[in-house]
This record gives sequence, C-alpha cells and structure tokens, in this order.
Amino acid sequence: MSKLKHGLTRRHFLKSTGAASLLCSLVPGYLAAADSGVIKKTVPSTGERLSVIGLGTSRTFDVDSTTAAKSPLLEVMQAFFDNDGQLIDSSPMYGSAEAVTGALLERISNKQNLFTATKVWTNGKREGIDQMEQSMRLLGVDRIDLMQIHNLRDWQTHIETLLEWKAQGKIRYIGITTSHGRDHDELEEILQQLPLDFVQFSYNILDRDIEKRLLPIAAEKGIATLINRPYQRGGLFRKVRGKSLPEWASEFDCTSWGQFFLKFIVSHPDVTCVIPATSKLKHMVDNMAAGYGRLPDEATRRRMIKTIESF
Repeated sequence: MSKLKHGLTRRHFLKSTGAASLLCSLVPGYLAAADSGVIKKTVPSTGERLSVIGLGTSRTFDVDSTTAAKSPLLEVMQAFFDNDGQLIDSSPMYGSAEAVTGALLERISNKQNLFTATKVWTNGKREGIDQMEQSMRLLGVDRIDLMQIHNLRDWQTHIETLLEWKAQGKIRYIGITTSHGRDHDELEEILQQLPLDFVQFSYNILDRDIEKRLLPIAAEKGIATLINRPYQRGGLFRKVRGKSLPEWASEFDCTSWGQFFLKFIVSHPDVTCVIPATSKLKHMVDNMAAGYGRLPDEATRRRMIKTIESF
C-alpha cells in the first residue's frame, strides 16, 4: 500500500489485515500501541508518550478563521486525528493559525488525545500573560499542554511566568524554540540553565548541525525535542524532483520521499516529535504514514544521507 487514503486510516488498515503483528521488528523503544502500530516517543520529564508525527500550523493555517471549519483544513485535521496524531503546534506569530486551529477543533469529535503546543511571542511580563491568555481562548482550551518561548524572545522575562503557570496547572510543560542557526549558541546556554521540558529547533536530513551539540544536551538534560522545518521549506522535495525513491526504502516501510525525510528525523533516538505543516489532505495522510511501521537503523540513516547528498 503506497499511501493511506482518506476514509481508510492506517490504524483501520492494520486492524483489518492483521498487519499490526508484523510491527514487532521496530527499533527497540519506539513502538507504543500495539493495536494501532503508531510509533511514540517518551517525554523524559514525565514519561508521557507522544506520537512522533505532529502537526505544524505556520503559514498553512493562516487563513480566514470565520470560514475555516468549512474549508479543506477540516479534512486535514480530521485525517491527523484519524491516524493517531496528538501534538498540534502553533503561535501568535502565525497570524490567524491559533484561531483557525480552535475553530477546527470544535468540529473534531475524536480529539481526546489532543496535545496543544503554542508560544509566547512578545516583550514584557504583562504582555506575555495577555498573549498566552488569548492563545487559550483562541484554541478553546482551559489548559495548554506545552507553552514555549518563541525564538528566544524576552526569555528571561517569560520563563518566570511559565514556571508560575506550570506550578498553578495552567500549562503542563514549558519549552523554548528557535528556527535560526544563529541562535544556537545562546540556546545551548539556555538548555544548560533552565528546567525545560521541551526544546524546538530545525532539523532535517541535510541540516544536521544540532546533532553535534543541541540534541546531545537535550538528551543529557532530559528535555523532549520538537523538530520544525523537516523539509527545508520544500527544498528537499525540489532536490529529489524527478528522482525515484530507492527500492530499499521499503525495508523501513517507506513509500514516498516525504516519509523518507520524516522517518530519517524520528529515527534519531533523541528526537521526540516532528511537526510538518500542510494544508493538503493527501500530504497530511502521507505524513502520518511516516509514524507507523519500521524505522531506519543507524547504518540505513547513513545510507539515506549519502543518497540525498548525491543528488
């Protein structure tokens, strides 16, 4: 089966065919729910398990929030939950994305495993509090699972509020993000200093600098990792345009270039969840398929890198 189809989820396929029993050959520690075969990773600070494929909302969900529930985005989000998705990541920086996410969630019935992640992106303590309270209203939740300081902005101020809110139960986890390599030195110092639950940064098969310092520090400190820009904002697809997927990709249950790139990321032992963004149903279903089946081992990962670098 090369792709999941809308209306036939990977979970239903596995249950109907008995294929779940074939998934015991996963890399140790990655398989969680045997009944669905979804791959999950552990949040170090609590032991909670999260599906490795999340949903980003940057750009793709910045649309008219008043008509979002009638848009193709509703099918996109429904497919996310139908295929065991949990973590949805947003930010006030993403225009109407939080409001759109909230409007869509009102229409989803099977969102009991929803994990909300958003960010504070402003200067000042009062401004940060107001913004986070607004995010809760827009998302339609009484408690946010993960609140992150976006791109390190005024982190010295916001960290105090995040710690207070966590103690009060308004948020469950706290984190910090960056998508800029120039901030990595400062981020490294922050990870060493602060009691964070999550860190978010960019990582993909060609941009692997975080393997040297940031991923090892996160592992050492027991910090879960969220990965943004897994496709180099489309650059990886442009690189493989016209190229055939290697036949050996089937050895780790990969049937598309998108899954190839995502499985490379989530197979790293120190990666918790990747958050590709899409507004297209076929891409969402394909993305979610990367969260099932086998993952490449270290030797295969090196082969994957060599393949992409050869193009």
